[in-house]
Formats: sequence, structure tokens, C-alpha cells
Amino acid sequence: MSARATAEVERLWPRFGIDLDGQAVDLEQRFGPGVPVVLEIGSGLGEATAVMAAADPLTGILAVDVHTPGIARLLARIESTDLHNVRVAHGDAMELVRDQLAPGSLTGVRVFFPDPWPKTAHRKRRLVRPDFVSLLVTRLRPGGFLHVATDWSDYAEQMVEVLDDEPWLELDCDGAARRAARPVTKFELAGLEQGHRVTDLVYRRRSTS
Repeated sequence: MSARATAEVERLWPRFGIDLDGQAVDLEQRFGPGVPVVLEIGSGLGEATAVMAAADPLTGILAVDVHTPGIARLLARIESTDLHNVRVAHGDAMELVRDQLAPGSLTGVRVFFPDPWPKTAHRKRRLVRPDFVSLLVTRLRPGGFLHVATDWSDYAEQMVEVLDDEPWLELDCDGAARRAARPVTKFELAGLEQGHRVTDLVYRRRSTS
């Protein structure tokens, strides 16, 4: 990043950043008492994050990404658009979910256009896999949603298989509104230009398995 971007991150991080330090995150302290919180994994440059946060100001969004320039851009968007309901974590989403978020603390999880790892030898690196989905489910409150999207057909098939096999999840038959509310992302546009078909899947956490 440029020196200016680095300085901006250092300035804004104390207000909006959450450190991945293994310490439990008090979501009520970060967002306010009783505020529902949605975890967004892979926020990229933050365009969709900012749009969805502005459209739903009563919901807190915790955005996590490993891409440092993207974190910088999102922090700048938060300040420039005066968003009060977004917090940002920089690093591995698995570590954040496993080590710092309490069971039943999330209203929802969004995973939009994760890396498809298209080569067969690399597909074990895909994010939407049984162990990670099972972990995410423990952090969702009953009735909480998991919304995933991809423009890779074989990844969509894998997602369906993984999500259908998770006993605590069921397909959300009323998920059309969530799909319609999702902004078009840069990665989505790139896929559409290549003739890819976009798949959105919305599941809900059951009260009992």
C-alpha cells in the first residue's frame, strides 16, 4: 500500500478495527446492546459491504478479509459514507470464528464469491467445506442465515452438497429477498463477462438437528 493508505489504516483502525489476537470479541460492546450482527467473510474492496450496511443500519456488519489494500478501501468507505454499523477484521476468518466469536452470537453469515480454486488439486482449499460450515453453524443463533454465492458451477454443486449434509442447516425457502438485496460485486461482474452463471444459496440454522 502507499504511505498515505497505510497512514489512513493506522488512523481509522482504533475506531473500526478488530484485532485477530485470540481474545473474545464482545459484539455488544462493538455494535451496541441487542444489535444483530452479520459476519461477512471476504469483503474484498468493500463495495457490497458498504451498500448493504447503508441499506440496513440497524444491523451490525463484521467484515473480515486477508487483503490489506481491500481493508484500507473499506475503512475509507466507512468514514466517507458515515457508516456506524461496520467493523473490520484483517486476517484468517477461520481464526476469527473459531477463537473470538461466541456460540450463537451471529444473526447471519455472508460468503460472496470466495476463491473458487478451480484446479482439481487445489479444491481442498475451498472455504465452503464441511469442517468450516459446521464451525459457522455453531456461531449462528437458531434461525440465523448463511448466504453463499459463486459463479463457478462445480463450486455451486459442492456448496449444495456440503450445506445439505449439515444437519443443523435447512434451505431457506423464503431466501429470495436476501438474494435480491445482495449488490452485484466486482467478482460477479467479471464472472458474468466470462459467461458464468451465478448461484445464490440461503440456508437457515435449525433449532434442533
